[in-house]
Amino acid sequence: MNNYNKRIGILYILGAAFGFAMMGLFVRLAGELPTFEKVFSRNFVAAVVAFVMLIRNGYKWQDIGRKNWILLLLRSSCGFVGVICNFYAIDHMNIADASILNKLSPFFAILLSFIILQEKPVIMDILTTVVAFIGAIFVVKPSADFAFLVAMIGVLGGFMAGVAYALVRKMTGGGVTGMFIVFFFSAFSSICCIPLMAINFVTPSPTQFAMLIGSGFSAMIGQICITKAYTYAPAKEISVYDYTQVIYSALLGFIFVGQIPDVLSLLGYIIIISMAVVKWVYNNKKVPD
Repeated sequence: MNNYNKRIGILYILGAAFGFAMMGLFVRLAGELPTFEKVFSRNFVAAVVAFVMLIRNGYKWQDIGRKNWILLLLRSSCGFVGVICNFYAIDHMNIADASILNKLSPFFAILLSFIILQEKPVIMDILTTVVAFIGAIFVVKPSADFAFLVAMIGVLGGFMAGVAYALVRKMTGGGVTGMFIVFFFSAFSSICCIPLMAINFVTPSPTQFAMLIGSGFSAMIGQICITKAYTYAPAKEISVYDYTQVIYSALLGFIFVGQIPDVLSLLGYIIIISMAVVKWVYNNKKVPD
């Protein structure tokens, strides 16, 4: 890796985690607006910024190829559903809880990579995934009430993000740049939101509008930072730092919304993040620099 600089990579991924945590806070502070309006704002800003960056770099989208276009549509569809689920969870449960459920995506990606990429998981992958899902049970708290349904929607968001992540790996391996994937997904999601918003459109107040714009810019900062991070160091070395988003979300939720995770949720956070750390340590020992 010509640009290799692990410290800069870590700084970028910490910035990405903070950006996405701020996005979650802005989504929550936007109040009782329909989820589709929030999703549109998040993706429209990202689409515009990504488009400008692609134009500046002279990216030639004509060279993508038919197979990658199909993968782009599939990735964008899964990512769109995943964002909707994540935003719905943020609106109806503790922000940090919604964040940790979304962070199940790398574990789902391990399972899905076997199907999508024909990558056979090793025993450590299977073990950490099983234990991480056990940790998720403490956050979800199975029951017969509405809170459990919301939590399962959050888990579905993590699953869809895992599918999207596996597809992104397949496309980048096929020559599609990360920024074009961001643009296509954001533009696709924005277009899909338009008819859905029209069904029950609510005019945001000036404060709500500011929160929506904030969520869009925060998400774009997060997306740019995470893309930059992986140009300075491989995912196996720095991806674990992305879990600081849960810490940021917990702090922001406490300061601005007065949310305090309960003991079971905290136990779930510890288990899931511990499994991410175990997998990170294992991967770095397994593959030498």
